[in-house]
Amino acid sequence: MPASNTVRFAFAFAFALPLALAHPVAAQARKAEATPVSQSRELQAVTPVNTLDADETRRQFEDVLRAYPSTLPRILRMDPTLVDNADYLAPYPALVNFLAQHPEVKHNPAYYLANFGDNSNYGRLTPQDRAVDMWRETIQGVTIGTVVFLIASGIIWLVKMLVDQRRWSRVTKTQTDVHTKILDRFSSNEDLLSYIQTPAGRKFLESTPISVDSPKALAAPISRILWSAQAGAVLTVLGLGFTLVSRSTLEEVAPPLAAIGAIIIALGVGFLVSAFLAYTLTRRFRLMPDQDQAPESRG
Repeated sequence: MPASNTVRFAFAFAFALPLALAHPVAAQARKAEATPVSQSRELQAVTPVNTLDADETRRQFEDVLRAYPSTLPRILRMDPTLVDNADYLAPYPALVNFLAQHPEVKHNPAYYLANFGDNSNYGRLTPQDRAVDMWRETIQGVTIGTVVFLIASGIIWLVKMLVDQRRWSRVTKTQTDVHTKILDRFSSNEDLLSYIQTPAGRKFLESTPISVDSPKALAAPISRILWSAQAGAVLTVLGLGFTLVSRSTLEEVAPPLAAIGAIIIALGVGFLVSAFLAYTLTRRFRLMPDQDQAPESRG
């Protein structure tokens, strides 16, 4: 009996020992499996979900960099590894906080620093700066266009002068031939002198048989008054157009357009006032061409 008890105790101890050792291992395994799940839930609860897209993040990143010297983004673009260098970024706390909130910037710094290249100033320019650049380019374009227009006008004027010169030469040659043929009809000097003493002969010598003058232009006062009135009307309408456009355009562009419109309107009103004053003074000082003939016709 003692031997059988001993055998039974040995078999019972052999089966109980693995179970006793397996229980703590299983408990630790269950604890290890539960720990990452709980920790991940805690991290999800603590870490806010970033709903901003890449473009919005880049715009905010550019705003943060714009608060620092312009050389900082260029250096970060040339050496993207500095984004992970805490010692280098220590003087820029706002940038450090932004990088901590947006770790995706460190994963792809080339994308978020794309607007800070050597030949690009986009990231460092405010909307006002962009508006100024736009107006600067516009003024440069207008200046170049004006220079080209003046050069073209000068060339056209030279061509017109050459054409008029050739026309005048042909007309002069024709007039000379006509005079020569008329003079050849006189057989002696006495006949020529007697013809010259007649009213028709004097008119022949004082005038040309073929007119080379342009159509009769208006008198000087009237032409100047009309020109001032036309220029004033055109400039006033143009200034009103600029003013209307400024009310429906971008906020950065509206003030310069309104200022240009006001200046053009002032010039137009000035021309209109000048035309009115010129007309009044011309009538007052009896400089109109028809004023001298009016009393004679009434008399």
